[in-house]
Amino acid sequence: MKQGRTLKGAKAERAAKKRRAKRRRRAFVLVAEIFTLFILLGIGYVMNKYDKFQLNLLGEDDILFNEGVEQEHYKTIALFGSDSREGQLEAGTHADTIMIASIDEDTKEVKIVSIYRDLLTMQTNGKIKKANNAYFNAGPKDAINMLNKNFDLDIEDYVTVDFGAMAAVVDLLGGIEIDVTKAEAEEMNQYIGETAEAVGKKSSRIKSGLQTLNGVEAVTYSRIRKNVGGDYGRTERQRLVIQKLVEKVKQTDISTLNKIIDEVFSQVSTSFTLKEIISLAAGVMQYELGDTSGFPFERTDGSIEGIGSVVIPLGVVENVEELHTFLYPKDTDYVTSDTVKDIAKEIEMLSGYTRADYKEE
Repeated sequence: MKQGRTLKGAKAERAAKKRRAKRRRRAFVLVAEIFTLFILLGIGYVMNKYDKFQLNLLGEDDILFNEGVEQEHYKTIALFGSDSREGQLEAGTHADTIMIASIDEDTKEVKIVSIYRDLLTMQTNGKIKKANNAYFNAGPKDAINMLNKNFDLDIEDYVTVDFGAMAAVVDLLGGIEIDVTKAEAEEMNQYIGETAEAVGKKSSRIKSGLQTLNGVEAVTYSRIRKNVGGDYGRTERQRLVIQKLVEKVKQTDISTLNKIIDEVFSQVSTSFTLKEIISLAAGVMQYELGDTSGFPFERTDGSIEGIGSVVIPLGVVENVEELHTFLYPKDTDYVTSDTVKDIAKEIEMLSGYTRADYKEE
């Protein structure tokens, strides 16, 4: 695997050349000046709030990625949801939520894929473990490297949010409307008290039907899995909650957004530098949430001695190829790396499953 942040430097250089070429073609000077003023005002605002984050700036030798991997038209970010009850977002906490977000740098479309936490993956130490093992053992750095190694990605940055932050955002936005099934309501009532205690809020019993969920209820809805679709159903609910939050945020006034930032940023860990956050923030109102999905696309359940209950990919290479088609439709020349092919052999030997074997059954 290749090391370092040279990939980010190369991308920045290409982006700079494109920006210089575009500037020569600009004709509407007044519009450009007004836009620049708006961005400068936004920069001052972001700078004032930046120190509220739990910052974890990754060094040059921290990030690993497979040889030859690069997505030219996209920015890819790892998103983690932690089970931390006390705002501790490094190693030692479970990543209940593992997501990959790709941002099309031209259209601003954002696609999200949930990685099932029990998915068989190769860790950076070469051992085959569940996907969420990386974050628990060594924090976000190893979790990023696990994703890059197993799926031929070029992730260099992450954002981690804990229970309390999500509950606070939902409450400050006035709740989110969700149609809760009878089975989901029954399961939520088993755990809603635990969630409320963890985030320091009150709770009450849930009934089924279309309703507005508050923060505690939304977090509980996002976490239940027993008797309501397992890990697959849970990741679908998590993506639905994100979709609802995105819809609400786009209709929210500046005053409410400021309250969210003041209350939530201290419960967020990230590797983004101030410059990178400003770059992302500049286009935030242009972003559109596109398709979402779960990974692997073809899978089965199983149990492996020493690991426990796991999600088994049916064809590691095929699933990774489908992942790239989903996240990066413009990059049509993707070829699976030798690293992923080697991982595929180990996982298929351990699990006894390949896609061809499964289809024969």
